[in-house]
Amino acid sequence: TARLPRRAMRPSPITALSPLDGRHPPTLAALRPIMSEHGYMHRRVQVEVAWFIALSDAGFAEFKPLTTGARAYLLSLVKNFSEADSAAIKEIEKTTNHDVKAVEYWIKSKFEARPELEKAAEFVHFACTSEDINNTSHALQMRAGREVVVSGLNAITAKLRSMAHQFAAVPMLSRTHGQTASPTTVGKEFANVFVRLSQAIEQIEAVQILAKMNGAVGNYNAHLSAYPTHDWEAFSRHVVESAEPVGLGLTFQPYSIQIEPHDYMAQVFDAVARANTILIDLSR
Repeated sequence: TARLPRRAMRPSPITALSPLDGRHPPTLAALRPIMSEHGYMHRRVQVEVAWFIALSDAGFAEFKPLTTGARAYLLSLVKNFSEADSAAIKEIEKTTNHDVKAVEYWIKSKFEARPELEKAAEFVHFACTSEDINNTSHALQMRAGREVVVSGLNAITAKLRSMAHQFAAVPMLSRTHGQTASPTTVGKEFANVFVRLSQAIEQIEAVQILAKMNGAVGNYNAHLSAYPTHDWEAFSRHVVESAEPVGLGLTFQPYSIQIEPHDYMAQVFDAVARANTILIDLSR
């Protein structure tokens, strides 16, 4: 059979591969800066910078503590990260054929004409496997994305609470076993959903967002080869759990293989699914 001719298609809602980018983009506007590839690049830069700054404070003879000016400059790369910066990283990736390596090279390119940083450039991504950068970036994205979801759910619970009071005295027929039964009130039924959804939100928020930074197989092999007396587990925990902007503000995952197992993600998704089930029940 003859193949249909391929035609170049300009990006638009009607040519999108997914309804998320086609039919429903306004609904996801708040998540776009977080969950897009640009958002992923942004978080990768944040992780690399946090690791680099922490290494400067580790006491290694080869990497003296960074000056206040150098730290401020590095944090400004994160704070001011733009779509143009993402595009520049993608351009580097055409040469490296490796997305994380492209981020590393982009950061190093920002050290030009800054002798203090140029001297320490090889400590960018030091001892890290790509997953150390990726899993921490995913965790940062998940945390920020969860805040958007919970914000939307909290708005619904606020409305349900208001309606529970507003319609507290409005009677309605209730049912049991599918049959008409004793009366209830519209407000009480909204209160039922309010309580269920509030509990579901608590379960979403209770999930710890985990991250690991322990090397290629989870054993700090490269780290210990370079600096065998350094407490790398404590160091990694410090980077993962310290408050932003210098740390990542996440929960440390001490045990992993090459990848963080992502069980916490399943917990978050399951908790969100339960909230959605409650909303479906309310709608019906």
